[in-house]
Amino acid sequence: MMTATGTTMLLGVAAEAALAVPGVAGLQPRLAHCLAAVAAPARTDTAPHRMPPESGIRADRAPDGSGWRIEVRCVLAEGHRTLDTARNVHDRVRTAVSSHLATHGVVEPVTIAVTVTRIAARPTTA
Repeated sequence: MMTATGTTMLLGVAAEAALAVPGVAGLQPRLAHCLAAVAAPARTDTAPHRMPPESGIRADRAPDGSGWRIEVRCVLAEGHRTLDTARNVHDRVRTAVSSHLATHGVVEPVTIAVTVTRIAARPTTA
């Protein structure tokens, strides 16, 4: 069984794999992450608050303990085929997470769900 640190590592592995896919503009944090960031104590620096890419990934153990369920929430770049990009994210994240688990001696099923939350428009040049 993986520890909380293992879950954190899976989030990073999944985020890195998803962000490496051509056409992925970013990962969309879940509402809970956004609300937590707003509710956090005021920051003393003036830098804007940035969510870590991992906030766009959710990793849970299957209810029966038989494996992992990974949810990836993507923002895609305009001009890329949505279905092809989502499939590519699915395949790359599954491969990366399965490989990561295998290097730690864990061979379990990994189920990936990819949700495209929006298409980011290309920046206009003025």
